[in-house]
Amino acid sequence: MNLRFGVIGTGAIGREHIKRISQTLAGAEVVAVTDVNQEAAKQVVADFKLNANVYPDDKALIAAKEVDAILVSSWGPAHEASVLAGIEAGKYIFCEKPLATTAEGARRIVDAEIKHGKRLVQVGFMRRYDHGYVKLKEAIETGAIGEPLMIHAAHRNPTVPETYSTDMAITDTLIHEIDALHWLVNDDYASVQVIYPKKTKNALPHLRDPQLVIIETKGGISITVEIFVNCRYGYDIQCEVVGEEGIVKLPEFSNIVTRKSGKLSQDILMDWKDRFIDAYDIEIQDFIDSIRKTGEPQGPTSWDGYIASVTAAACVKAQESGVTEAIELDERPTFYEEGAKNNEVSA
Repeated sequence: MNLRFGVIGTGAIGREHIKRISQTLAGAEVVAVTDVNQEAAKQVVADFKLNANVYPDDKALIAAKEVDAILVSSWGPAHEASVLAGIEAGKYIFCEKPLATTAEGARRIVDAEIKHGKRLVQVGFMRRYDHGYVKLKEAIETGAIGEPLMIHAAHRNPTVPETYSTDMAITDTLIHEIDALHWLVNDDYASVQVIYPKKTKNALPHLRDPQLVIIETKGGISITVEIFVNCRYGYDIQCEVVGEEGIVKLPEFSNIVTRKSGKLSQDILMDWKDRFIDAYDIEIQDFIDSIRKTGEPQGPTSWDGYIASVTAAACVKAQESGVTEAIELDERPTFYEEGAKNNEVSA
């Protein structure tokens, strides 16, 4: 029997997920949708020829008997309420980042899930399902480079819209590195500092760009992440892990190499959706398969969402203060210990 999805939020990422569930993935179908723009919700049903009901709001969709799982892809500040309602209803939940816009909100979700007594929530940190990141994780876990000492990473976008603000470099951009790097080394963060290099001429007056984020883990690993969202040349994700006995680096995105007019060249992607399209497919398929096989999702947990929220809040504080800020996490509940073991290497 198919896992029956209700999708909350039919904007860009919601449409992409509806498309992959209905046209690419196996074992699931979309049976309900809702959006604050009801016309957009109706349009997506028509566009993808869905046999789905359109509900007036998230509460009505969550209460629908035909819905087994909800996919939350609405505006970020609305995520917490939808996820909490889903937990209360006992529905499985795939929530795009952020799980909540505050650490307190993420903790409320953690507490609600623990009270329910069963894992229901998976957070959309798709990089754990990217082939390159999986290989990095395997190299670290098998000791191929010895103990990790440092990580150098970069997150570069060709440009961002006028609505993009300095703090969004953390909450919308770095948030993926926050989760992926924590997962790679399995070491909680201890502190963070944010440095502003010389500002690019391509950034709008209100935006400080680029930024350099320096994170120390409790185990002593030093992490530097460059965020440069007006780099112009393309969408570029880099990650290099320096170990005691060697270095492993995220592979470049596979593309053709051209030899012409005395030049050797390779195109660089301009769109983030193209870079991680396979990872998006794999993460949703894993969510579907895990529930059908084990009765619980096995991907990134509510606790991982909480770690990301706490860390992001400390990073924003460091942006504003200009000094090193502590990253203070609660103790991991035993409820999530088994999930951490199950998700050591994904995909």
